Amino acid sequence: MGLYIAKRLLAAIPVLFGLTIIVFVIMSMIPGDPATAILGSYATPENVEKLNRDLGLDKSMVEQYFIWIGNLLHGDLGRSYSLNKPVLDEVLSRFNATLILAGTALVICSILGLIAGVVSAVRQFGLADKVITFVVLIGISAPSFWLGLILILLFAVKIKLFPVSGMYASYGGGGPLDLLHHLFLPAMTLAVVATGVIARLTRTAMLEVLRQDYIRTARAKGLSESRVIYKHAFKAALVSVIPVIGIQAGFVLGGAVYIETVFQWPGIGSMLVTAISTRDLLLVQGGVLVVAAAYVLFNLAADVVQTIIDPRLR
Repeated sequence: MGLYIAKRLLAAIPVLFGLTIIVFVIMSMIPGDPATAILGSYATPENVEKLNRDLGLDKSMVEQYFIWIGNLLHGDLGRSYSLNKPVLDEVLSRFNATLILAGTALVICSILGLIAGVVSAVRQFGLADKVITFVVLIGISAPSFWLGLILILLFAVKIKLFPVSGMYASYGGGGPLDLLHHLFLPAMTLAVVATGVIARLTRTAMLEVLRQDYIRTARAKGLSESRVIYKHAFKAALVSVIPVIGIQAGFVLGGAVYIETVFQWPGIGSMLVTAISTRDLLLVQGGVLVVAAAYVLFNLAADVVQTIIDPRLR
């Protein structure tokens, strides 16, 4: 198992470095320059040129990239142009908020998706199956940012049940209950699409397992239907669903960019939007790298859990 994990981590290194190249190229194509964004529209050409030279932005993109890679190998992600602070400190402080949001959404979509998929498969072609399929189709089709705005309109503006934005209340907040109060709407919004994907694949996996010979044998032996479904069929179907949950972990991390912007959640997503608008290349690069590394680790964890559950993979 240790050798397998080591191989997967080594295989992820070229992917992460390839991602940094793509981000560098894309950022270089954005009009404008960081010096003008920092100094403002009334900056003189001399001041812009001096700041570009001080920040090392007068060098070519190839030189800037290799300088950044050299610093990365020493654990240094550089210094943010716009915030004038180490990129690693800013990214890690923001990543905590993103991890809370994405982790909560992942737990919600996993639980709801598995339950909906099992019920839909057991009640195939029944009313429950049709209702779940319809709701799942709507959830997958609806854009996350639009759904977030609708939930804000209904539950924050009309009913006033949840706050509109933020992670804590501006005055008198900060406790776990306050965090959960602010977390509910963005986490539910982020979990909707992933819930639909997990539910559909769980239904497909359950239907395939329920047609197997050993399931008919278990029923012929007189086992209760609930034991056949949840102890035998669900456990076998879960092996196929776990990798999908790992992929959805990456989806909720990526989708957090939109949701954090809509709900003003102080995570990496909102940080990346601000960094892109100011062309803060090092901050964008650091944020994308950390999110990509987390995505790789989530998928690795899903593969390890799948291997533990299914002895055939070992």
